[in-house]
Amino acid sequence: MTPSASLPHSSHGEAGTGLLYGLCAYLVWGFFPVYFKAFGTIPSLQIVSHRILWSVIFLMLLSFRPGRWDDIRRAVTDRRSLLTLLASSILIATNWLVFIIVVGHGQVLQSSLGYFVTPFVSVLLGMIFLKEQLRPLQLISLLMAAAGVITLAIGYGSIPWSALILALTFGSYGLLRKVVRTDALAGLTVETCILVPIAGAYLLVIGVRGEGAFLSRGVGTDLLLMSAGVVTAVPLLLFAAAARRLKLATIGFLQYITPTLHFLLAVAVYGEPFSTTHLTSFLCIWGGLVCYSWDAWRAVDAQRTQTGSGTQP
Repeated sequence: MTPSASLPHSSHGEAGTGLLYGLCAYLVWGFFPVYFKAFGTIPSLQIVSHRILWSVIFLMLLSFRPGRWDDIRRAVTDRRSLLTLLASSILIATNWLVFIIVVGHGQVLQSSLGYFVTPFVSVLLGMIFLKEQLRPLQLISLLMAAAGVITLAIGYGSIPWSALILALTFGSYGLLRKVVRTDALAGLTVETCILVPIAGAYLLVIGVRGEGAFLSRGVGTDLLLMSAGVVTAVPLLLFAAAARRLKLATIGFLQYITPTLHFLLAVAVYGEPFSTTHLTSFLCIWGGLVCYSWDAWRAVDAQRTQTGSGTQP
């Protein structure tokens, strides 16, 4: 009997459900440029502030489920967890702001580049802070990604800062959320609660000055701003549900859906310039991703073989 045949039907069902949740999460994130372009001329800082404010409201409503307040209380009362979430809240707010800026300025290709580079940043951070060993193929993938970024920098005479900031902030955010002892919903709730005083104060000031978009540009704009909370939280919850049901290798492959959709939107829909320099840069990065994915697949396969033979992984 093969290993797959010996799995209970419930395991197959869980994996199928997890795959559906994961696909939905990454597809929603993949179409974020379409959503945020709909805000038009609303300043990026206003959009981020509303995203924080309405996220808190939506997440608080979700937190009325039994046991949720216990998760939040544990995160707040544990000093180490709270400090980690303070740092991660700054990182995710920066990531949101830079993403909205690049989308608003017609640079969706930068966001695609940033999120393609993110896995390499995660590997590098794991090596530096978690003392994870760098395998040969991982080293090759890092060098290829670096070659891609350097190619773009040389070709255009400047470093693609927006893409690098997106990659560094999201990669660092992932590292902090990996070490903090709290679940996705409780963590995001605490993070947005940390940010909401600043966001609320900013929205209050611009509202008094008559510069706020909310309640001044029509019902459609108001609903769009209010929807930012749901749009922020839902894909994260879908991802958390998928992560509980899927193998890490599967999640690793699914993560490429988002930057691929950003790439297709940038080139095919928004008509952003895509030169030979861009092509060379992306080919280097895609080549690195092939090495990275192949290495991850081999590592999971080796662990499965060890487990199947009764040895410790």
